[in-house]
Amino acid sequence: MNLFRRRQEKMMKQLEEVSAEQTEQIKGIFTEDLQFFQNAYKDCFDVVFHCFETNEQKNAVIIYIQGLSDTEEINENVIKPLLLAKGITDHQYPMISVSEVKKNKTYADCIQTISLGQPLLIVDGEKEALSLGLVKPEIRNVEEPVGESVIRGPREGFTEVISVNTSLLRRKVRSSQLKMQQMTVGKYTQSTVVVVYIEGVANSKLINEVKQRIQGIDIDGILESSYIEELIEDNPNSPFPQLLSTERPDTVVANLLEGRAAILVDGTPFSLIMPATIFSFLQSAEDYYQRYFISTMIRWLRFPFLFISLLLPSLYVALVTFHQEMVPTVLLISMASAREMVPFPSLVEAILMEITFEALREAGLRLPKQIGSAVSIVGALVIGQAAVQAGIVSPAMVIVVSVTGIASFMTPRYNLGFAIRILRFPIMILAGTLGILGIMLGMCGIVVHLCKLRSFGVPYLSTLAPVHLDQLKDTVVRAPFWKFNTRPRLTGKYNKYRQSSFEKPKPPTNE
Repeated sequence: MNLFRRRQEKMMKQLEEVSAEQTEQIKGIFTEDLQFFQNAYKDCFDVVFHCFETNEQKNAVIIYIQGLSDTEEINENVIKPLLLAKGITDHQYPMISVSEVKKNKTYADCIQTISLGQPLLIVDGEKEALSLGLVKPEIRNVEEPVGESVIRGPREGFTEVISVNTSLLRRKVRSSQLKMQQMTVGKYTQSTVVVVYIEGVANSKLINEVKQRIQGIDIDGILESSYIEELIEDNPNSPFPQLLSTERPDTVVANLLEGRAAILVDGTPFSLIMPATIFSFLQSAEDYYQRYFISTMIRWLRFPFLFISLLLPSLYVALVTFHQEMVPTVLLISMASAREMVPFPSLVEAILMEITFEALREAGLRLPKQIGSAVSIVGALVIGQAAVQAGIVSPAMVIVVSVTGIASFMTPRYNLGFAIRILRFPIMILAGTLGILGIMLGMCGIVVHLCKLRSFGVPYLSTLAPVHLDQLKDTVVRAPFWKFNTRPRLTGKYNKYRQSSFEKPKPPTNE
């Protein structure tokens, strides 16, 4: 144990020495500067050091990473002009035809520049290195998000490149009030994190809180936005998601216009939106692209099916085990005859079937797309039919589990659906031990937890607890757009009005 601690202390000391060395200023002595970068990128085959001599007899080197930098542009717009041009003025290189050029004075800034894929130019005698905006990463095309597809609406989604994602937002909000503040998180990954908001609409306290929480993160690396989500949410021990994640630019913009903030992370197409309420996870982007009464009807379907996916197996277990008098006689006789050969209690039967269904669902997700859906559907049918014929489970239980699974697919957001799937098991255990009373106790615990839950200070059950009747126009129902005169009270109260109060269409008058 002491040996491990000594090794760890030695490693930390070496890292501190390297960090202190990187904060030094560029010396302007070509051999020493070149030696530093060669030592820093030792055993890095993909880092190219292209040394050459300018037309003014000055030694120079361009450092870049293969696959991240545009080598054709480097040769044509940087190396070739420096080899041919004359009369280089001090600290200026007017012959370099690159639109984005920045000066770097420290070794740390230079290393960060190279890691971002920007070539670095060092010239003998110059105490400033130039970073050239000639990044050419391999990027995925802008496509429709698989998990958030719509019948009507935009077909574009975020990619893994943050510059593409910010441009998608700029295309939709063509205003200088759309602000994007860049931060860097991760000791080794140096991941780019961007906080997005609309100035004058979002609360400045919310933006400051978001930035403070991100700046307080001290971690080795950030590989996905879920890292940020778990490190900045209000209650990390809650099964319910407190930040909305999405791949759709239109969803992000819609929330920005309501006074919320968004976080983009380089390397992932999933952005984060805060604050969020439980109704944020029960809404789909297509709700706003269909006619309002159609969207309202679909929302009214989601709410009961949410409770069905949570409570249906528990209700079946409670009725069969404790409350047979609540079941109609004919149905009770049919259920009793079907369960006559089943060797397990209804609670064990329900847990076995739910675990099997969840295993089939996960297997379908992890398998290749060509066979994943076939395995999940065919597997459920075959296993369910075989279990009934073998007398392990009753046909009624197969129906209950199937309806529960279908109801869970009605939840638009996967992370909320997963929370419901987790809570289904403890409620089934309460139903199998205490009956309806156990279900009521479990639901009381969930409601109390939801009432205590906050997302960046906003109550999770906002518009219902506390109740604001004027805010129900975009929660329980989807009101027509000419009714959206004001923004949500808790996120948009600093810029309350979003349109005039006379937007309702009127039929023309015949004169």
